[in-house]
Amino acid sequence: MSIFRHAFTAKWLSGLGVAVLFAAITTMFGLWQWDRRGQAVAEIERIETNFDQTPVAFGDLLGDGTLWSDDLRWRPVVFEGTYAVEEQLLVRTRPRGGAVGFEVVVPLVGANGEAVLVNRGWVPTGEAQDFPDEVPRAPEGTVTVTGRLLPGEPDISGRTAPEGQLATINLERVEQATGIAVDTRAYLSLMSEQPRVTPTPVLQPRPALDEGPHLSYTFQWFLFGLLGFIAWGYLVREDYKRGQDGTPATRRERPSDQDIEDALLDQAEASRG
Repeated sequence: MSIFRHAFTAKWLSGLGVAVLFAAITTMFGLWQWDRRGQAVAEIERIETNFDQTPVAFGDLLGDGTLWSDDLRWRPVVFEGTYAVEEQLLVRTRPRGGAVGFEVVVPLVGANGEAVLVNRGWVPTGEAQDFPDEVPRAPEGTVTVTGRLLPGEPDISGRTAPEGQLATINLERVEQATGIAVDTRAYLSLMSEQPRVTPTPVLQPRPALDEGPHLSYTFQWFLFGLLGFIAWGYLVREDYKRGQDGTPATRRERPSDQDIEDALLDQAEASRG
């Protein structure tokens, strides 16, 4: 029997099926990592395109009836209004520079009643309690805010927050907590305020332009799938070689009664001779 016929016996066809299944699974993970890389590259392109654009009025980009688009992410806009300082909230468990703290968010209400949520920046967790030692207060009166547009965040299952805090910047949750109908399409990441106040929370830095390890992970998953076929071929070859050396490689046919009888006769004749 040739090695090719040996590879397509029932035993090794089942092994080939396992290799195909393994390759399908690794390919799925590889394509997932490729999609993740595509998302990271698209985000880098948005940052490079939008981050340093000249600010425009909020309504110029998100007027009445305009739906949110990811093409608006990081676009600088200007919004004028009055901070609802009594409705200030803290978003917990926010990392920054190796430390964990809170982001300070406050609704900003315009003269026409339109409101947008402003993320004024980050403050560290306190030295002796799970709460900031100091939360800088937003300026009072009419304020002109320049900030970058970002979409609201989804809820995270199982994550909760005490009163006065949020687990994520979920804009519907902000409405429920404050009673103020903030715009649920986007919030503003603060760039500057007029009039200026001090101290202020730490403003959000420019995001790192790093697509991450997704490309290398993609190739690793595809390689794993290929290695499954290589392992199958190696095992087939070794099994075939053992069969050629006289060691049963696959399950052999059971000898017939005639074969057994002929063998016994041959032994008897040899003993008489």
